[in-house]
Amino acid sequence: MKKKDFLKRYQPKIINNLNFEKFIGTFPRKKKLIMCHGVFDVVHPGHIRHFMYAKTKADILLVSLTSDKHINKGNYRPHVPENLRAFNLAALDIVDYVIIDKESEPIKNIKKIKPELFAKGFEYQNLKKNVKTNKEYQTLKSYGGKLIFSPGDVVYSSSKIIDNTLPDISYEKLSSLMETEKISFLDIKKTIKNFAKIKVHVVGDTIIDSYSNTVPIGGPVKYPHLSLLNISKQDYVGGAAIVASHLSSAGCDTTFTSVIGDDENGKFLKKELVKSRVKFNCIIDKNRPTTNKNTIVAKNQKILKLDTLDNTPMSEEITKNISKKISSVKCDAIIFSDFRHGIFNKDSIPQYSKKIPKKIFKVADSQVASRWGNILDFENFDLITPNEREARFALGDQDSSIRPLATNLFNKSKCKLLILKLGEKGSLTYRKKDWNRVDSFFVLDSFVRNLVDPVGAGDALIAYATLSMVVSKNHAISSIISSIAASLACEREGNVTIKIKEMMDRINEIEKKIDFN
Repeated sequence: MKKKDFLKRYQPKIINNLNFEKFIGTFPRKKKLIMCHGVFDVVHPGHIRHFMYAKTKADILLVSLTSDKHINKGNYRPHVPENLRAFNLAALDIVDYVIIDKESEPIKNIKKIKPELFAKGFEYQNLKKNVKTNKEYQTLKSYGGKLIFSPGDVVYSSSKIIDNTLPDISYEKLSSLMETEKISFLDIKKTIKNFAKIKVHVVGDTIIDSYSNTVPIGGPVKYPHLSLLNISKQDYVGGAAIVASHLSSAGCDTTFTSVIGDDENGKFLKKELVKSRVKFNCIIDKNRPTTNKNTIVAKNQKILKLDTLDNTPMSEEITKNISKKISSVKCDAIIFSDFRHGIFNKDSIPQYSKKIPKKIFKVADSQVASRWGNILDFENFDLITPNEREARFALGDQDSSIRPLATNLFNKSKCKLLILKLGEKGSLTYRKKDWNRVDSFFVLDSFVRNLVDPVGAGDALIAYATLSMVVSKNHAISSIISSIAASLACEREGNVTIKIKEMMDRINEIEKKIDFN
């Protein structure tokens, strides 16, 4: 069966609660209707037994499920997005109809639909302890409906299943998102092919990332320290410089404005940017070194990091110089890549922001690692890409689950698009739309196949997200492309640019896996 035929077969079972009468009639019905409600994050044998029992009591089985925005069972729940959960239920022959409930509880739908029967699991029988169930019971009672409980032979928990063995549904989530957003792999590939038409200006802190490979040759005999034999050292362009290099590698016209020291690391950067075809607005500060972060590796284990840097704010003269570059460089998008090593601070950020030409797509990322950057300093930007730790730091919020955290950050930053990086969990995209709409946010799982080194994944993500938004102006396309770029960055040692061919090859692989044919 072809994919589109497969979808056509089950999609009609997913109905809108605004026109349910067309499908299930009105109370009282000639054919008895029974309703079940839940999250159904993972449909397991306990759910099937529950549905089987319910169907023996009525002619029509209607299953309603809680929408994503009302699920607070865990930090990263639901694991399966609502559209995919609805389709999973619709694919069960025993289920006649499925509704996605936009409310936090099924009371409104019970009042509207008036099912003759409402089925709950046996564990909810104690109405005194289960306040929500009691409320459902009173609602049913008000019009003559009945509450019944399925037998309690075996109890399964979706949460326990997910916590113990997280199902890999990354491709299913992607396919569901693309269907909902009405985008194709052809749209994604066309977007990438048009990167060459874009001009981007990157402003930010340069970092040279070094990896010193060593071998242990002795333990702490006389002194409490390791003795290491230095084998080799590899330097990589990092910080805002690698963001610029990613952009250029993707084919776009890239300008980079940064401050470096008058030293060997500065010379190394210049040579590498020439190779990468990045136009470098080089500002040299003889009073500070080019930032270098040297990771000491022993037998493939990172054991120590030695930093050479100066985090004091740039001089007023350099700040004015950077401001002039921001206002004078002609571009389609500007990226402020903030690592808090001198260029960005509370005083300089407003100055720089005012200098951005009108109608330029504005992007910001602010790192919280050894320094205390704050993404909320970049207010009213078109796109921000913090990770979870940076979001929690900016809001002073250690406890909220991911979606409320994203909502709060989105509102306080006044951005138009938020891509919240969740590490191995993937990313959450929150966009400027009515919160009551289902598609105000969506989640993408990580596409990493073989994790080698996650350093630099965020740099690849912000570069490709920026290009994709400028070209396509589509939030889903931008999130998909940038997530794929980030995954590729995780599959190699060091911070290395992503090639367009690599992107296309990975997209083709994913397309083949999703294609039912």
